[in-house]
Amino acid sequence: MANGFTFVVADDHPLFRGALRQALAGMGEGGTILEAGDFAATKALVADNDEIDLVLLDLSMPGASGLSGLVALRGLHSAVPLVVVSAHDDPETIRRALELGASGFISKSASMEKIREAVETVLAGGIHTPEDLDLGVEADPEISDLIRRLQTLTPQQTRVLAMLGEGLLNKQIAYELGVSEATIKAHVSAVLQKLGVDSRTQAVIQLSKIASEPAATGA
Repeated sequence: MANGFTFVVADDHPLFRGALRQALAGMGEGGTILEAGDFAATKALVADNDEIDLVLLDLSMPGASGLSGLVALRGLHSAVPLVVVSAHDDPETIRRALELGASGFISKSASMEKIREAVETVLAGGIHTPEDLDLGVEADPEISDLIRRLQTLTPQQTRVLAMLGEGLLNKQIAYELGVSEATIKAHVSAVLQKLGVDSRTQAVIQLSKIASEPAATGA
């Protein structure tokens, strides 16, 4: 394992952050481990650090609802590999996380060895899922269609959708992204068209459908 990796460990439980930190620390010297205990802090870390090699994300931190947090981070920094770490390790949650852009999934019940194995796989450009698990196919056609539509959004459109989900107005989003309000209006129009909805409210409702998974209830 090469030295000098930068990791973000995002989990609201200090003990579990400590366990992840311990697992990562055993993978080589000279690395940097940044920690966040809520979603706002996670977003700030990802936005402010260009050198991040991997994000380990809990699905149920304060400020994030299920897989919508994953969508928001993919829009923020689409090139950074992101591994979901959750106690909700059912095939449905894992499959949806991978379809929405996660590079891997680690169950909170995984051993130190398995956590390191997963991280090494993803850092090498692979995809990690728990062994001997049949992920199946999406049983809900509405969710399947929604995920397919979300996959068509550009990173900037994904960021705009996530900010709509936070209740921000166009001018607030424009300020956050450093672009004109007219540009944001164009992005919003594109998002509505790609999601097949007529209003911002309907777009937020669509986003909430992937947030209302079991993972959003706390882990």
